[in-house]
Amino acid sequence: MSGTVLFDAPGPRARRRNLVITVITLAITVFIAWVVYSRLEEKGQLTAAKWQPFLTSDLWTTYVLPGVQGTLTAAAVSIVLALILGFGLGVGRLSLISPISRVCAVIVEFFRAVPVLIMMIFAYFLYAFYDVFPSRHLALAGVITGLTLYNGAVIAEIIRAGVHALPRGQAEAASALGLRWGQTMRSILLPQAVTSMLPVLVSQLVVVLKDTAIGYQITFVEMVRQGTVVGSSYGNYIPALIVIAALMISVNFALSTLASGLERRMRRSRRGPAPLDTEAVEQEGAPGAKVV
Repeated sequence: MSGTVLFDAPGPRARRRNLVITVITLAITVFIAWVVYSRLEEKGQLTAAKWQPFLTSDLWTTYVLPGVQGTLTAAAVSIVLALILGFGLGVGRLSLISPISRVCAVIVEFFRAVPVLIMMIFAYFLYAFYDVFPSRHLALAGVITGLTLYNGAVIAEIIRAGVHALPRGQAEAASALGLRWGQTMRSILLPQAVTSMLPVLVSQLVVVLKDTAIGYQITFVEMVRQGTVVGSSYGNYIPALIVIAALMISVNFALSTLASGLERRMRRSRRGPAPLDTEAVEQEGAPGAKVV
């Protein structure tokens, strides 16, 4: 009897029912797409004239490329800082020293509960009030601060969950060998936890990239904001947002591909040595074989 991981294989009636539901859903989707396309055609949003501005260099250098630069800058800095903060808080929560563990737990739970936009706005006005950064960098600093604090707390929980998911015997074996807690965490537990939780970490890093769009509330120059500016300037909101969406998808896909390649490389590097060729060994040990 065949089956799948999550549920038993559907019978004839279930297959017919699923086929009917699939056909109805596809028909509804096609109808909605046709209605939306017709409305956009009536509004003239899909004409060649609306796409023409994207063939000029002025639009890209004035609007799109500054937005791409702002998004990538904020995402790159936030990812690095969030990883550092997340690893620190995650290890702190796992600490055997109770005050450190509790303080880290309070910090993680607090920043996970506060919305990212609230942290961005708070940091923006705090930096402006105390004149911490030049005015042209205030929005960037606010976005980086909000993204770092929130995603650092989430990454800390990912690290903690990854370590707790490992077999308990590894920590006990390390303790039996005389390794201290720090040595066990650094050399045994953390490397395995990071490797196993890498897909979740990659997903969170993609979230960091997408959440930079929230920064438009504090006048941060990023891709989505610039897309709306292009749409307002040229009257082509739909083409502008389609282009911005294509750029965001491309950047996210590149980040996911890079992280997936890194994950495969890390998994290969942690494999054991290749198994011995038993047949060759037996031939070497046979009578009359030449021993080197």
